[in-house]
Amino acid sequence: MRASGILLPISSIPSKYGIGTFSKEAYEFVNFLKEAGQTYWQILPLGPTGYGDSPYQSFSTFAGNPYYIDLEELINQGLLTEKQCEDCDWGGSKAYVDYEKVYLSRFAILKEAFKNSQVEENEEFQTFVKENDFWLPDYALYMAVKDFFEGRSWSEWDEDIRLRKPDAIEKYSKQLKEEILFYEFQQYLFTTQWQKLKEYANDKGIKIIGDIPIYVAFDSADTWANPELFQLDENGFPTGVAGCPPDAFSATGQLWGNPLYRWDYHKETGYAWWMQRIAYCYKLYDVVRIDHFRGFDEYYNIPYGDATAEFGKWEKGPGYDLFKVMKEKLGNKPVIAEDLGFLTPSVIKLVKKTGYPGMKILQFAFDSREESDYLPHNYLANSVVYTGTHDNDTTMGWYKNVSRRDRSFAKKYLNIRGNKDVVWNFIRAAIASVSDTAIIPMQDYLGLGSEARINVPSTLGNNWKWRMVPGQLNKELADKIYTMCKLYGRIR
Repeated sequence: MRASGILLPISSIPSKYGIGTFSKEAYEFVNFLKEAGQTYWQILPLGPTGYGDSPYQSFSTFAGNPYYIDLEELINQGLLTEKQCEDCDWGGSKAYVDYEKVYLSRFAILKEAFKNSQVEENEEFQTFVKENDFWLPDYALYMAVKDFFEGRSWSEWDEDIRLRKPDAIEKYSKQLKEEILFYEFQQYLFTTQWQKLKEYANDKGIKIIGDIPIYVAFDSADTWANPELFQLDENGFPTGVAGCPPDAFSATGQLWGNPLYRWDYHKETGYAWWMQRIAYCYKLYDVVRIDHFRGFDEYYNIPYGDATAEFGKWEKGPGYDLFKVMKEKLGNKPVIAEDLGFLTPSVIKLVKKTGYPGMKILQFAFDSREESDYLPHNYLANSVVYTGTHDNDTTMGWYKNVSRRDRSFAKKYLNIRGNKDVVWNFIRAAIASVSDTAIIPMQDYLGLGSEARINVPSTLGNNWKWRMVPGQLNKELADKIYTMCKLYGRIR
């Protein structure tokens, strides 16, 4: 079935108080999607972020980001006053997130709501805690202890709690009881608000495409609580870390630094942790995009401590075995395989065997030196086409910055006459293609340049910040999107 959708991170919604949240503006965006005839809303990972603010380096693979909790809802519930929220410093820009200001204000204001909540007596909260006992206690304790050690990575904690000795777990659980409850309270709010928003979207016929990073962060509750799952030494340090070899994005490769999995151990357990993780994702999302899919075929192992990703080596992953178990245990769930980058025959074979659609990125098509699989006339129907992803420049930014030869190729291929309609020529090519699904980043529908780019891989400090500003969405744009998608058979 042909369909289309829009990519917009939660953080980019124009909510009050510094960052996008599950606020009334999120519901308005769902209404916009419906009006524009869309089937999908694609978002980025929802986990709590740390240093660098990347949603791909989260403190937990199960927890949600407390930044996304809608404070206006807490005002309505009487847990906060409007004045308390207005008095916080959320940063001076509506168009960009100031993560430092959000970090300093968000937890302080949520602590006020927590003090007013009497959450322990709430039966729904008690049920939530019970239902999530397979991850929530570890996460809440981890975050409370992390605060106790002034935000340091768990690898720098005192040895007894770093190695999770039972006496230490008991000691800190008692000592930090209130803090632990505070972190459970945040997760309760996050889950309650997100499920309500997701239900609203689903009722409007909008499905959520969520993103599962293949790896978890080293500094995470997952690694601290489950060291047996990862390639760590006896002191809890990685023996090798994840990344990508040198490529078009980066001359020295990408050093992600995530711990690598002990795939032999996962296989022995019937991939129990993975099944739990993926099953949980399908509570949060309707479709899951698996990031860095090629890592299941082969993964790049970089020696721990290396400054760049140049000297890693490829090692065998679990291959189809994991997806076979997933289909047996969870049924035939909708997945998008992020199969970008250099693809070996064995990766191509794995994607084909799973039956999952891969990704096609239009910006990758116009390399004037060679015939590309990303040119629309080479697509297969079982694929998802994007003009660009969160790792690409916006289409307008790409067009302005690309080499003259590649731009000339794009102009010929897409029949671009002047600069006015450049982005819509790209959008039309994606929507018109044979790919079953077309996803367009919101920035492209708004015609924005490089100032609206979400992420530049292998850089720190200026990513994940872009936000829509109030008034950018309107009926005229919804109608234009609807007309284009209807024309090319993407609206039922």
